Amino acid sequence: MSYYQGNDLKKPSGGRKRPYREKRKYELGRPPTNTILSESEERVKIRVRGGNIKIREKKAAYANVAIKDDSGVKVVKVKITRVKSNPANPEYSRRGIITKGAIIETPIGEAKVTSRPGQHGIVNAVLIKKKS
Repeated sequence: MSYYQGNDLKKPSGGRKRPYREKRKYELGRPPTNTILSESEERVKIRVRGGNIKIREKKAAYANVAIKDDSGVKVVKVKITRVKSNPANPEYSRRGIITKGAIIETPIGEAKVTSRPGQHGIVNAVLIKKKS
């Protein structure tokens, strides 16, 4: 089954919308990556439109956490302990799925994910609560 990204089949009111043309190849999508928390890291390369390459992170173990202080910003690579919460879907935090906006727990404290691991192939985060 294909993932259609066009909007010529639905109306906001819920009424029927007749397609004015056939579906196009460039309107196809892919299923979400659902990057999971794991002990090892796994990335895959995918060929996308125009012959370009997109790197998707399937399994994540580490995150680049930016720590803001008086002297500036310092970035540290730390291990992800667990996915504390995920505003995208409450089920994601139970299953350990990391998406943009997820709150992850690390040895230095809680951090909010700012990158899209399924699209960018890396987990970048900003420290929001230091461990005391």
